Amino acid sequence: MKKQLAGFVGFVREQGVVGLAIGFILGGAVSKVVASLVSDIINPVLGIILGQGETIKQASLHVGNVEILWGNFIATLIDFLVVALVVYYGVKAIGLNNLDQKKAK
Repeated sequence: MKKQLAGFVGFVREQGVVGLAIGFILGGAVSKVVASLVSDIINPVLGIILGQGETIKQASLHVGNVEILWGNFIATLIDFLVVALVVYYGVKAIGLNNLDQKKAK
């Protein structure tokens, strides 16, 4: 039983499972902060600049009976880009980019 437990612990350490778990938890928290930044600050400013009302999410194009919600797509894209930048620079800043590298044989 001890040998199996030691094998499991070794697997967790070598495969970066702990780093993955920490990243998952922090990613959820960062995602909420970034979503608030985008929806509460960036989108209203873009909406004012583009003259689309209170927020860019409301921007749409009407073609016949169809409403194309291009503003919602742009807001979602901005949200993704900000999350990606925060994660990239966060990982670089705290030096986690080398955390999951395999051991040299």
